[in-house]
Amino acid sequence: MFAEERLEKIIDILYRDGKVVVKDLSKQFGISQDAIRKDLKVLEKKGFIERTYGGAILKNQIPRLTRVEERLKEDVEEKRIIAEKILGLLKDGDTIFLDISSINILLAEMLSQSRLNITVISNCINVIYILSKAQNRNITLIVPEGIYDRDAGGFTGSSTIESIKKFRAQKVFIGSCGVDIKDRKISTFNMEDGNTKKAIMDIGKEVFLVMENKKFFYDGIFRFADIEDIDTIITEKKPNDEILQILKKQGIQII
Repeated sequence: MFAEERLEKIIDILYRDGKVVVKDLSKQFGISQDAIRKDLKVLEKKGFIERTYGGAILKNQIPRLTRVEERLKEDVEEKRIIAEKILGLLKDGDTIFLDISSINILLAEMLSQSRLNITVISNCINVIYILSKAQNRNITLIVPEGIYDRDAGGFTGSSTIESIKKFRAQKVFIGSCGVDIKDRKISTFNMEDGNTKKAIMDIGKEVFLVMENKKFFYDGIFRFADIEDIDTIITEKKPNDEILQILKKQGIQII
């Protein structure tokens, strides 16, 4: 196995478990502990990890700001798994809110092909477009008024927030740049988008955070909510035991 391939696998383990142990990696890859320490040194220099006694832990990353169209090309399989989980939670008669999120865009495509009789409120331009062309004629689509934010990919800001406050939804599905479990914060890239997300959460009877598992180790720039504001987190796979224990103490369900 080439060194670069091994580094990628170590990062995958870090995203899954949050930490690695030199002795365990040495056995797994069939190389010396000194070679593993050199690998970890490389990852430390790149800013991915923080070295600990006998191993390393994943360091929270600040993801690159990208437009929603670009994010649709990343982690497609993981996002599709999450979207399918969301679809399985929906039933006829539901009123839901789909926030600006690449996962919600994939969900909109699934809804457009479904037979569900539901009402969808959304400020995400891609979701609005997909559902406006849907084969499923049983979907009622509601769009809050406001100013279109090209970078965010939807309607955000004060006028949109005032419009959102007029509605109520049984389930709201919110995207995020990252979750800092230790600080209990949920973040996004900018204040306008964050304040809009908070307004969406406020009108929901149940609040679902939808995100890939790796975002437990990502940080955004603007904190828009605390972890206790969420009822359920939907991700493609369960996080490590430490994160599960913290979420369990907060009464947050993981799907």
